[in-house]
Amino acid sequence: MGYAQLVIGPAGSGKSTYCSSLYEHCQTIGRTIHVVNLDPAAENFDYPVAMDIRELISLDDVMEELGLGPNGGLMYCMEHLEENLDDWLTEELDNYLDDDYLVFDCPGQIELFSHVPVLRNFVEHLQRKNFNVCAVYLLDSQFITDVTKFISGCMASLSAMVQLELPHVNILSKMDRVKNKRDIDDFLNPEPRVLLSELNQTMAPKFEKLNKVLAELVNEYNMVSFVPLDLRKKSSIQYVLSQIDNCIQYGEDADVKVKDFDPEDD
Repeated sequence: MGYAQLVIGPAGSGKSTYCSSLYEHCQTIGRTIHVVNLDPAAENFDYPVAMDIRELISLDDVMEELGLGPNGGLMYCMEHLEENLDDWLTEELDNYLDDDYLVFDCPGQIELFSHVPVLRNFVEHLQRKNFNVCAVYLLDSQFITDVTKFISGCMASLSAMVQLELPHVNILSKMDRVKNKRDIDDFLNPEPRVLLSELNQTMAPKFEKLNKVLAELVNEYNMVSFVPLDLRKKSSIQYVLSQIDNCIQYGEDADVKVKDFDPEDD
């Protein structure tokens, strides 16, 4: 059985930086992972690329030949990947052993993991190849400075959960930029009543019904929680990795240690 992380999240949330830091951490502890680039627009990498979608199709070529813009071109590339799951992807996966651990660095277009079937079909193909897959959703910690941004991030995360139907770990990335870490507790496990109160204080009265529905949606699913990640700290990276490993039953004989995020650390 193989293991895989599907690293998703909005553009600029730190997905590639997470993949690079995770690779370096695993190198340090003597563990092997393989990072896969699924972004046809990517140019530079801080990690060795084990598989690269650009070997199948390039965004620049698509934009030039078909006259598409960046977003339309990227969607075309991903749909082309979907059409080649049984050919290109299967051939690439055959290069790895049954117990290999792959990390897929995905593009940041929200529609890929919210409502179009491309990544869902990609995941199903991995599962048919006997991979245990976990979705790793990154949200920039700066979203917690504005409750409206945070609720939109929660909705996108919830949409990905429903769409992909995978074990799911939500990460608040770039925690090194948060000045007062004591203020993040309410955002790690969002309390719908608190979110509703803050939304109503921030937005015009005409949006109160909408705010109530959004808060009830978070409460109804009761699945949206976040793990803070500070890439400066090896303990933080290891804690996130242990949570993901637990989801996909990697090293299931090992104990997963619980470590509270220390608000005293800068």
